[in-house]
Amino acid sequence: MIKRVISLIVVLLMGYVLYQLYADWQPNSALSGVARDYVQREPQELGAVNVVTAIVVTYRGLDTLGEVSVLFLAATGVAVLLRRREKKRARRDYRAASEILTTGTALLTPFIVMFGAYIFINGHLSPGGGFQGGAVIASAVLLLFLAYPDYRLKHNVLNALESVSGAGYVLVGILGIILAGGFLDNRILPLGEYGKILSAGAIPIIYTFIGLKVGTELAGILENLKE
Repeated sequence: MIKRVISLIVVLLMGYVLYQLYADWQPNSALSGVARDYVQREPQELGAVNVVTAIVVTYRGLDTLGEVSVLFLAATGVAVLLRRREKKRARRDYRAASEILTTGTALLTPFIVMFGAYIFINGHLSPGGGFQGGAVIASAVLLLFLAYPDYRLKHNVLNALESVSGAGYVLVGILGIILAGGFLDNRILPLGEYGKILSAGAIPIIYTFIGLKVGTELAGILENLKE
């Protein structure tokens, strides 16, 4: 009974705090100083139609590097933990998937991978980017695992692709320091014509590296979870 009373009091206090926070809330009618500065400067400085992409990849490029690093550590942790348990497990006999699932997987997988690549290559022009495109590519791997339970990824290819994409991302960042105005500055390449696929300098290249790295890391996590 006492626990219920305490829980009720806590809920009421949280409700009161939230009410006080939102009672006098008014939506912003204009952008704040930093956001306004980004929006005004970005088209001339970076040339990306998708302002969010430009901010994440360039102005806040070090944050994106941290996010990729966190995902890499998570994938490594999952692999280490599950491989220790793998030795204790016997081989499982999976039930064969239906013909509808296998046929649909064979037809859809190339298009899913192509769509994921489109998302991160075209991320500077439309909503999307490396993380979203990489997740879409990983969903194609998940579909393969569902249709073919014994399917295994080629780890040498996967590790090489992950390493190259990660190294390429850092290399582009360092070139930004040497040739332009700072880490991951996309102006190491010409900005091109605003709104075209070959525009925004190195942003499409940066997002391609991010998409490949995220896709390979998520695919590795899915395979380890499958075991």
